[in-house]
Amino acid sequence: MAPAKKRNVSSAKTSEKGVKTAKIDLNSKVESILENRKQANDVFDILEFLQSEKEKDVIGAVSSCSKLFYAMLERKDLFMGKLPGEDEALSGGYSAEEKYRIFMRHRYNSCVEMLLEHLSHEVHSVKESALCCLMKFAAGEGQHPLEDLDWSEHYSFPRELIQAVVYSLLSKTTDNSLLISRFQEFLEMEDVRYYVMSSIRENVGKVMDKNKGAVVPIYQNNVFTLMSNISMPSQESELTNFMVKQEAKHEDWKAAKLIEHKRVFERMWLGFLKYKLPSSMYKKVLVILHDSILPHMSKPALMIDFLTAAYEVGGAISLLALNGLFVLIHQHNLDYPDFYKKLYNLLEPSIFHVKYRARFFHLANLFLSSSHLPVYLVAAFAKRLARLALTAPPAALLIVLPFIYNLIRRHPSCRVLIHKPSTEDETLEDPYLMDEEDPVQCCALESSLWEIKMLQKHYHPDVAKTAMLINKPLSEQEDDISEVLEITAYELMERDLKQTQNKSIPLEFETASQLLKGGGDVLGQHFCLN
Repeated sequence: MAPAKKRNVSSAKTSEKGVKTAKIDLNSKVESILENRKQANDVFDILEFLQSEKEKDVIGAVSSCSKLFYAMLERKDLFMGKLPGEDEALSGGYSAEEKYRIFMRHRYNSCVEMLLEHLSHEVHSVKESALCCLMKFAAGEGQHPLEDLDWSEHYSFPRELIQAVVYSLLSKTTDNSLLISRFQEFLEMEDVRYYVMSSIRENVGKVMDKNKGAVVPIYQNNVFTLMSNISMPSQESELTNFMVKQEAKHEDWKAAKLIEHKRVFERMWLGFLKYKLPSSMYKKVLVILHDSILPHMSKPALMIDFLTAAYEVGGAISLLALNGLFVLIHQHNLDYPDFYKKLYNLLEPSIFHVKYRARFFHLANLFLSSSHLPVYLVAAFAKRLARLALTAPPAALLIVLPFIYNLIRRHPSCRVLIHKPSTEDETLEDPYLMDEEDPVQCCALESSLWEIKMLQKHYHPDVAKTAMLINKPLSEQEDDISEVLEITAYELMERDLKQTQNKSIPLEFETASQLLKGGGDVLGQHFCLN
């Protein structure tokens, strides 16, 4: 056993020494290539390491390639313009200088291709180093363009390289969420963000059309992760951080205009949302829609088709779609037919148990705040909530009861629901139709809020106390439900447990001095310790 152990140690030392030697060799090769053009063929050794199966060798080669080719971009040692083939370069009438530049440009292109392949490597550290190297090349190409164009008429930016990076990040088979989060720092640059958004829009169209609009979960998740990491500026003056600063006509460049950013941002999201999404993604989109998407669109009303479709789905997705619809209705004068009918049908027992309960009641309170709503509609909402309250948990009841009281305060005509005297001959059946989907036909005004009377005997003292408020005339001041929107059963329990008892409760008239003694010696008369 001992010799084997010794061999393992020596092999580990040998491999470590080999890595250090390889790193030294790569650095020396980079220096020799940059110092002496006769050593140009050493670039093949560096590219060979880039294809190694060993993680450390690849990362070392990426670092060397970054140093080598970025220096060559700065020194303009790479061929500019339309790149001829290597065979054509040898046979054509090119000078030795041009042949060298053509040769190194081909090696640079090979390096970029390998780095793009490494963006789908198994090891994250390799993917991360490849991404950083590619973005360094992009910055280098932006400052020292490889295209031979008249830059007084065109704008210098490595569009093709950025597009290739984006296409690699949007993998159909690998979840690149971690790598995309690393890419986020580059999205803070205005020009990078602009061309990334353009590339996403083009890529989504190609991929989804090729799949005939079918759901591609991993791909669509990568697209959403990348798009949701884009932080849009709100003012033109914020556009200051550029990877490439245009020497002439910078102000006329589309990437330097906020209106162009908004336009491409809008097209990107609309292009993504027009296809069918995985059901879990609807929720992710709707959660950020009103804060992170609609405010940065040129025409937010274009989102109506997506929001209408989401609102018709039902359940939690419909609740989340309310936020976006609220923005469009209140800020952009959108007319949504049967909106209140749909809102009425969202009131189901599950509403008290969903994650987005607080958001729903906050928005419902806003939608029902107008005093111009018809009485039958407000009565329908109040009655339906009262009926649902019979099976709701205490935390939800502390929201629902003040909510109903506020509805009655805003619409005094609904007070008939509180006090409805009945004759001896009148049947005791409730005329309210709980299963009726149309609030006009549910007969709410013919009923009463007897459910609140029932809740006055609720087991939870806070609920019973709140339900008792209906026995007296309601104050004109509305209840602020924002304080109870986020309350949970855990918080209710904690609050009850922490209540201090102000007065002492007498337990016995005569204090016991010893076991079976005290209290008139009643215990001692009937029990003994023998």
